[in-house]
This record gives sequence, structure tokens and C-alpha cells, in this order.
Amino acid sequence: MAAWASWDWGTQPFNTVITTFVFAVYLTSKPFGDTNHTSQALSVSTTLAGLLIALLAPVLGQMSDRSGRLVTVLKYLTWALALISGSLFFVEPRPSHLWVGLSLLAVGSIVAEIAGVNYNATIEQVATPSNVGRVSGFGWGAGYLGGILVLLLIYFAFIGPEVGLFGVTGANGLDIRVSMLVCMVWTLVFTIPAFVVLKDQPAQPGGRESLVRSYVLLWRTVRRLWRTSPHTVYFLLASALFRDGLAGVFAFGAVIATGTFGFSAGSVIIFGAAASVVAGLSAMLAGLLDDRLGPKVVIMTSLVGLVITGLVVFLFHDRGAGVFWAAGLVMCMFVGPAQSSSRSFLARLIPEGKSGEIFGLYATTGRVVSFLSPAMFGLAITLGAALTKAENTQYWGILGIVVVLAAGLAVMAPVKEHTHHTL
Repeated sequence: MAAWASWDWGTQPFNTVITTFVFAVYLTSKPFGDTNHTSQALSVSTTLAGLLIALLAPVLGQMSDRSGRLVTVLKYLTWALALISGSLFFVEPRPSHLWVGLSLLAVGSIVAEIAGVNYNATIEQVATPSNVGRVSGFGWGAGYLGGILVLLLIYFAFIGPEVGLFGVTGANGLDIRVSMLVCMVWTLVFTIPAFVVLKDQPAQPGGRESLVRSYVLLWRTVRRLWRTSPHTVYFLLASALFRDGLAGVFAFGAVIATGTFGFSAGSVIIFGAAASVVAGLSAMLAGLLDDRLGPKVVIMTSLVGLVITGLVVFLFHDRGAGVFWAAGLVMCMFVGPAQSSSRSFLARLIPEGKSGEIFGLYATTGRVVSFLSPAMFGLAITLGAALTKAENTQYWGILGIVVVLAAGLAVMAPVKEHTHHTL
């Protein structure tokens, strides 16, 4: 289990450092252009990446299932992700490099998501129906804890000091750029145990299919799911909504901390480390509850907690940074369990030999609505400006994310757990 979870640990820098707390913030900073321009550009590149993932994830997962090369493909994707992370070193803080950075970030997001499909599919090699919640929680927790360590490493080694290790300073964004090399090395080294333990499975009968044929087979899978297990389809829809809300919490949390609560770049990183500790430990603990009480209880409780704490951030935004520290950490306490139990819920449903395909469908449904959180975030800010006439209504954005989470909660409520239906 620990070796399997090393992949979560090893690839976490892309999620924590690159897309959330450091590089994405760096790309939207003033040296790259006007704040509105860089933020809109980030939104466009993220949306395009999401569309490609939605198109490719299920058929590539299906192809990996049939070829029997699930782990081999995962290995190559992981190495590609490491190289993309390292290539961000060349993105200097100037307007002409904005789209270079955004393009690399988008490609990295696609690679990371497709790799995640294959990785999720390998859970059947290390878990049984009786302990899949604990295994999934351990993996998510290991990822968050890895994120903490790499955040603290780059902060104290390069970003925090005026002159960091090897004489690195903030001039020309060198502290951020060198941190990208650290992310590359981290991924290459710490994913090794997973590739030692995980093995390719025998290829499925029928061999390879063309891309067009793969989409035909995917449609047949969806129709079969609807006939034999409609609640699996309901779950995919519900999880698409609430996972997009969870993504919004991370995507815009650092932005709100800076723009509304006045956090410095260093404070954001320290908060990110603390948030990862809370999310990681809660994911591990929730994994135990998942196996005892079922994943739905964990998911529903987490979503209710997220909606309430999101409202607290909105209502008490003018009470200072302490509000964000308290409410933000409580939100992170619920994010990890929701993510982990969502994976274990689906893992309990999948028939043998279909993991890559179904987890690919899981990735696709999540990406189909990936525009919701960004759109609702921006719409809520616009609404706040119209109603209050204030210059900074960024804190209204949290209401947009709360709406997405609440929608996921509503759709999830009638979904029956795996004990009530089979594929």
C-alpha cells in the first residue's frame, strides 16, 4: 500500500506547487501583464485543457485496459509530467512568456489527469472491497503530506530567504523557476517505489482498437451502465459537480487569500503547507470511516461541512486573516475525505478489467463541467460588484463555489451505494 501511495506522494508537486500555490500565482503576477488579462488567459488555457481531457481520458483508459500496459503507460506519463515541471524553469517573468507558461501548464494538466486515470485503475492491485476506503484515503493523505514537504522545502530553500541555497534570489523569478526543477526531481525519485510494485496485467481479448472504435465501445459502456446500474451514472454526475467545487476551493483559495485577506506570497505558501497537513490527515482518518460506514456518509458529511464553512468565509470576510486561516483549514479538513471517498465509491463498483475505462469516464464527467466553478466564481464577483458598488468584491466568488458544492450535494443525496446495485 505504501509503495502504491508513493505515486500520489511523488506527483503531488504538480498539484500543490505548480497549479495551486506557486506557479499559477506566479503566472498571474504583474510582470506577466494586467491582472485581469493574465487571469482570463489562465481561465482560457485551463478550459481548453479540460476539454481535451474530457475527450481523451475514457478512450485512453480503455486502450490501457485492453493492451495490458496500464502501468507502463503510467510510467511514461509520469516521466513526461516530471519533464514538463522542469521545463517551467524557462518561463521568465515577462509578458512574452505568459502563453509559454500557460501552454506548458495546460499540457501538464492533461498529462497529469490521464496519468491519474491509470493510477486510480491500479487500486485493484493493492485493495479489496473491505479496505479500499482505507487504501484510497492513505493514498490521498500521502499526496497531501508530500505536498507539505515540497512546499516547505522550496519556501525555506529558495523563496523565503533573500538569498537562498546556491545563491538563488527572487531576481528574474529565479526562486520560483528553480523550484520547478525541484518538483521535477521530486517526481522522478519518489514515484520509483510504485513502479517497482505495480505490474501490467494480461491484455484483454480483442487486442487494440482504433480511436473511433474506442468511442463506439465507450458509448456502449455508458448505455450498459445506464441499463444495469443507473446509480453509477447518477454518482458520476454528482461527483462531477462536487469534484469541480473541490477543485474550485484549491484553484481560487490562494487568490482569495491574497486579494481579500491580504496574504503575502510567503503567507500563502505557509497556509498551503498547513492546509495540506489538515487535508492529508483527515483523508487518512476518513478512509477508516469509509470502510466502516460507507463512502457516501463521508462524502455527504464533507460536502455539508464545505458549504457551511464557505458561507463563513463570505459572511466574515471583513474580520481579517484569522477568519481565512480558521475557516480555510476547516474547509481543507473536508476536501481530502470527499476526494478520497469519491475514488473508493467508484472503485467498489468497477468490474474486473474495466478500471481504466470507468476511471477514464470518471475523469471525463468531471471535466465536462469543469467550467462551472470558474464561471460561478467570476459571476458571483460580478454580481457582488453590481449589488454593493464596491471596488473589490472578490470575496463574493466563494458563493459561486458554494453553489457548485451544494448542487453536487443535492444530486448525490439520492444515489444508492454499491451494496444496493451491481454492474
